[in-house]
Amino acid sequence: MDRTFRTGFALILCSLTVAAAGPSPAEVKAALVKAVGFYHAKASIHGGYVYRYSGDFSLREAEGIPGPDTIWIQPPGTPAIGAAFLDVYEVTRTPACLAAAVDAAHALTRTQMASGGWDYAGHFDAGSREKRFYRRDPAGNLLERSAAPGGEAGWHVWRRREHHETNYTTLDDDVTQSALRLLMRVDQALGFGDAEIHEAVLYGLKAICQAQYPCGAWSAAFETYPRTPPDPALYPVKQASAPDSWSRTWTKDFTGCYVTNDNLHATMIRTLLLAGQIYKDTVSLDAARRAGEFLIRAQMPEPQPGWAQQYDERMQPVWSRAFEPPAVSGRESQAMMWALLTVCAATGDKKFLGPLPAALAYFRKSLLPDGRLARFYELGTNKPLYFKRGPGGKGHELTYEDDNTASNYGWKWASELDAIEATGKRLSAGGVAPGLYTLPPVSRPTDAEVERILDGLDADGAWVEREGERGIMRNAEGKKTQPARGVIHGDGFVANATSLCIWVRGR
Repeated sequence: MDRTFRTGFALILCSLTVAAAGPSPAEVKAALVKAVGFYHAKASIHGGYVYRYSGDFSLREAEGIPGPDTIWIQPPGTPAIGAAFLDVYEVTRTPACLAAAVDAAHALTRTQMASGGWDYAGHFDAGSREKRFYRRDPAGNLLERSAAPGGEAGWHVWRRREHHETNYTTLDDDVTQSALRLLMRVDQALGFGDAEIHEAVLYGLKAICQAQYPCGAWSAAFETYPRTPPDPALYPVKQASAPDSWSRTWTKDFTGCYVTNDNLHATMIRTLLLAGQIYKDTVSLDAARRAGEFLIRAQMPEPQPGWAQQYDERMQPVWSRAFEPPAVSGRESQAMMWALLTVCAATGDKKFLGPLPAALAYFRKSLLPDGRLARFYELGTNKPLYFKRGPGGKGHELTYEDDNTASNYGWKWASELDAIEATGKRLSAGGVAPGLYTLPPVSRPTDAEVERILDGLDADGAWVEREGERGIMRNAEGKKTQPARGVIHGDGFVANATSLCIWVRGR
């Protein structure tokens, strides 16, 4: 072998070795800082965000078309983006990333309602703010809110919807919970030195703890500040049971005062446990424990020991929306089992594992032929329930058939039963010390996945999507359009930043 060949061969081997090594932590950190800088500089309005933007930022979209001074709270809106910024700060220690997270936190403090939490969206235009009981002005100054509605807590008050447009706090879709979690984390990162953020956290935590029912549950929303907790005489603590009968058509009556739908209960537990960890707050920890005890009570009796999406004050499943009947829910039940595991891990109390064996056995018997779980199982018969569109494509009709379902909902969900069972066994054996845990556990991305994410970041620092539905959004008139410069998605930014941060932490 001559010298020239040997040298060339060595260079090839060297290049292959370098390629096989994958991305470096420094490279990933630099990409993260660049992505945060771009998103913060280009997408932020009043420190907040919406769901997606055209590549030239001429279009903005959330659930509908938001006004130019409107931000979105509902994930993947402002709290989700701010949390991603903070994740990047924690792995890079770049001050600009912390500043971006603080801007998002201030957008939240300035859209917090006098009722204690947040609505789906927040408004900064004068006309919208005049109509709502925001606690602070756009500069962060506290407003005089003695006229804001408050008083007795409970669904019998809130279901009247008297202050729905002016003072609405929603726990649906992780809205108020995600806002509080970001504020708490930013508060901690700042050493509790930002009085505006710290005060908003304490006010919000007190509200959600005061809104908790004696059984440990919550309603999906409240519209008056809960000065006193719900009356035990009106909301007695009961064990879940099935109704003797139920209407096969929507009752048009939202009677579900105790709600687990869309992971509401699980995200409340996560939020309260975080408060307990950051502030050593025994009130929040006690509320989280009582929330876990509700899940023990809310488990339906045999032969269907799962959980429903919503219960009335008698602890019986009831209708919510026109496609959410009284039923055992496969999706929500898995979320409830993860929530029980989380409370067990955080408290060390194994009583929270008690409901799992029966639930796991029941859902294994209830798996669909494709191995997934139905969103709904009929009370009594345990038949999977679905909904199709009514005559003329309007409304919803209950059906046992899954071949013509309405497209607005997830009727089948992947089974997580094996992971739930494995985690339960580990906790039962004492394999995890008490503390704060995020369950289900997240997996670390591979080097190849990290390379793919890095390759997708353009020269400006944006992850732009152009293919399929992800390359389409609605214009100012609400019509679908395909922007020439693609679409920038908030959920894509969060997913990519989160994955890269997990990878860096694991190095």
